[in-house]
Amino acid sequence: MNMEKFTTEEINLMCVYDTGTRTGLLTELTAMQTHLEPDETELLELTRSVTEKLSTMSDEEYAGLSETLVPDYGE
Repeated sequence: MNMEKFTTEEINLMCVYDTGTRTGLLTELTAMQTHLEPDETELLELTRSVTEKLSTMSDEEYAGLSETLVPDYGE
């Protein structure tokens, strides 16, 4: 799996909650879901989509794409 499998919105969400590891990101996203209000259905669906995709990836696949989650401020 590569970054093309994620939407722009999903990538943005991953950037906000990224811990540097796939399992850490999954943990953060799962914890964040418990704080959502009932009317935040769009964010809940987005989070579910990201966690499903991350769950099917290996740690190695995630490591390969995690570099793209960090903005390059040198440019």
